[in-house]
Amino acid sequence: MAFTAPNGRTQSSLSEINVTPLVDVVLVLLIIFMVTAPVLQSGIEVNVPKTRTVKEITEERLVISIDKKQRVFLGNDPVNIHEIGALLRKKIRDPQHQSIFLRSDEDVPFGAFATVMDAVKQAGISNVSIVTQPVDSHGGKP
Repeated sequence: MAFTAPNGRTQSSLSEINVTPLVDVVLVLLIIFMVTAPVLQSGIEVNVPKTRTVKEITEERLVISIDKKQRVFLGNDPVNIHEIGALLRKKIRDPQHQSIFLRSDEDVPFGAFATVMDAVKQAGISNVSIVTQPVDSHGGKP
């Protein structure tokens, strides 16, 4: 489409869409989702104990969580503590080589923790990693 400018020259309109702002917005959204996705992995509120040695999580595994009210979750789904062994046997193909994470609130009594640990062992899983949080070097609890 052509039009005449006030100085008498004929000019054509710019018919291409500038995609640079679109690419900028998409990249910002991608970065936001990449940062927030690991945070949204588990919606169960668990205040894990603090330790000096903390192993970095590098692969995705099954997570069993015990919250402050001693409710047990497999992933994000609440489960009965007496059914956890059967559920683990259904979900895990190779119990000898499969490993799971066990997250427990620091206020949970040891008996509840031991019961869940026993159910995991009964399911044939021997590789259990206990999730902890690093000790705050600025005067946190040892």
